[in-house]
Amino acid sequence: MNLRLIGIGAGVLIILSLPLAGAIAGPDFAGQDDAKGGGRVGELFSALGLSDSSRTSPAAPAARPPAAGPQRPGPAEQPRTDARCGPELSSPHGLEAQTCVLTGDGQTWGRSYYRNTSGRALDAVLTLMGPAGRTVQIRCGIGAGDEPGLCETPREAAAGTPDSYSAVAEFAVPDDEGKLLLRSGSNSPAPGIG
Repeated sequence: MNLRLIGIGAGVLIILSLPLAGAIAGPDFAGQDDAKGGGRVGELFSALGLSDSSRTSPAAPAARPPAAGPQRPGPAEQPRTDARCGPELSSPHGLEAQTCVLTGDGQTWGRSYYRNTSGRALDAVLTLMGPAGRTVQIRCGIGAGDEPGLCETPREAAAGTPDSYSAVAEFAVPDDEGKLLLRSGSNSPAPGIG
C-alpha cells in the first residue's frame, strides 16, 4: 500500500512539473532562425537572424493553437528582412566577404559581411545602386582583427523591386596606392561560372 501511494504521488508531481518546465524553457518565436547560411561569413549572417531568399525559400509559419493558461508578453515580432546576396568570396590576401541587398519594411539598403585576417587595417567602399541612377555610397574602416564585421549603407525608401538594386563592396589597402584586394557584389557570379 505504501509503494502504491508513493507511485501515485510521484506521478502527480511529474504531471504538475510539466507546465513549470515549459514556462522555464520560454516561448518559441517564429522567424528567429530563418537563415541557414554556410561558411564563416554565413555564420554571421545567421547570427543576425536574416533570411536569404537566394539560399532558402520563405515559408509561412505554422499556425499555433492558443496555449492554455495566462498569456505572457513576449518580444515584439520584428518585420521580415529579405536579402539577395552574391557568393561568399575570399582573396589570397586574407579577406572574406559577401555582399547583399536587403529589403524590409518598405526600405532597401546594402550590406557587406566580411572577415579580415590580413593582419592590417583596410578600407571598404560599399555602393548601393538602384533604379533611375540612384546611388548611395559609404566608406567603412576595417580593423586588423579576424572577427567578423559588416559595412552597411543608410536605409532608403524602396523605389522599385528588390531586383532593381545591386550592391558592390571594394576592399583596399588604405594608402595612397589604394591596392584593391577584393570586390564583392550582390549579383556576382559564383566562382567558376564565367
